[in-house]
Amino acid sequence: PIIVAVNKIDKPAANIDRVKQELSEQGVISEDWGGDTIFVPVSAKKHMGIEDLLEMILLVAEVQELKANPNRAAKGTIIEAKLDKGRGPVATVLVEKGTLNKGDGKVRAMFNSKGKKINQAGPSVPVEILGLNETPLAGDILVVMENEKDAKNIAEKRKDKKHKESMNATSKASLDDLFERIQKGEVKDLNIIIKADVSGSIEAVKQSLQKLSMDEVKVNPIHGGVGGINENDVMLASASNAIVIGFNVRPSIAAMELAKKENVDIRTYNIIYQAIEDIQQAVKGMLTPVYKEVVMGRAEVRQTFKVPNVGIVAGV
Repeated sequence: PIIVAVNKIDKPAANIDRVKQELSEQGVISEDWGGDTIFVPVSAKKHMGIEDLLEMILLVAEVQELKANPNRAAKGTIIEAKLDKGRGPVATVLVEKGTLNKGDGKVRAMFNSKGKKINQAGPSVPVEILGLNETPLAGDILVVMENEKDAKNIAEKRKDKKHKESMNATSKASLDDLFERIQKGEVKDLNIIIKADVSGSIEAVKQSLQKLSMDEVKVNPIHGGVGGINENDVMLASASNAIVIGFNVRPSIAAMELAKKENVDIRTYNIIYQAIEDIQQAVKGMLTPVYKEVVMGRAEVRQTFKVPNVGIVAGV
């Protein structure tokens, strides 16, 4: 079931009907428009509509008998993750079934939504956990296993499978179908590797870039990860003929040296729109060029500072 919370209704320009209209185009239709989706106007800043939203959640849970068993091993979904310099990988988990305990697997510390240390988190509770070996991605599933050996075996198998699928997909795209279509002039691929400080930013950048695809050019994010740009990212970019985009992260010195050697283009940004704008220009550059003279004011100028084969973009 879906409940839509329409936020920022305290703003003078707030238009709830426009939100309903745009969502109806995606098949999410409000109850007062003849559909079956509950819409609740709220303002997080002004604390408006929060009680109504909670009431609707409880009503839907009661009507549809949505229940979870707290007396079992925990299972949940990663809703956000980041690499913290002081604490290492930090993941926010929404527990869906069972109870997550401090000490389960690699969980060495847990914090609730107010930043307070806790020892348990039951169904429907969001909790920040520390102690993971690496930074997961938003959408990954967390499952508590009975012993560490089984957990490691399953994790390694899934990691290998994902890696093979990624490599196979890249190989097919490069050597088989896409190569033939490029030769025929039907399509060109712009492969992109995305690195960011938090996993949510990866998805935001990926979705924005995919919208830039056209009939003649496909923008193809082939990999995303949390943390700084490293040598593995450069090697993957070299093998797949991709460029590397960093959002709120920087390349290591070793990565920059390898990028120069492998002729890999690395670009870093602090604003998503700048990344989209630059990729859009790259996409247009791959099409049949249309030449025109453009005079820009000083406020519109952006400079590209280049180390050989490594581009670092900054707003001016």
